[in-house]
Order: sequence, then structure tokens, then C-alpha cells
Amino acid sequence: MAEKKHSIKRKLAHAGGWQVVKRVAKTIPFGGTAVAIVLVGSDIKNKGVVKGIINSGIDAIPFVGLAKNAVELVRGDFIPDKPARKVKKV
Repeated sequence: MAEKKHSIKRKLAHAGGWQVVKRVAKTIPFGGTAVAIVLVGSDIKNKGVVKGIINSGIDAIPFVGLAKNAVELVRGDFIPDKPARKVKKV
């Protein structure tokens, strides 16, 4: 069997690519946490203070938040939004 000889550039790119992939894969769970922190304000606005903080707290936990959001795509919100206000026309 003949082995293919790759250039040094090719070997470095291959090894470096795997290092980048590994590093990015380690940060993915914390990316969801960052998004949850950014969206705390809209959760509080839509659900109320206590329910909004609880919802954002659950979303900020790396793998628990992912599972919760996956189920909510199919089922709907675990913690429902507060009722919309009725606006009186004067």
C-alpha cells in the first residue's frame, strides 16, 4: 500500500482545523447562556418579573435550557406569558 504524502501546509491546516473545531465545540453551551442573559428583559416584559427570571434562569443552564427549548418548540411555553392588557379607546 502506498501512503499519500501531504505537504507540511496541508498537515498544519488539518491539525489546526481540528483545534479550532474542538475549541468552538467547548464554547457552544455557553453561547446559549449568553443569549439567555441578553433576553432577560424581554422575558420579564412578557411573563412578569418572577416568571421571567425563572424562565431566563432555566434557559441559562447549558444543557437544561437546550432541552427545555427543544420541548417548547413542539409543546409550547412551560411558563405562559401574562395576559395582554386591554387598551381603552377614549
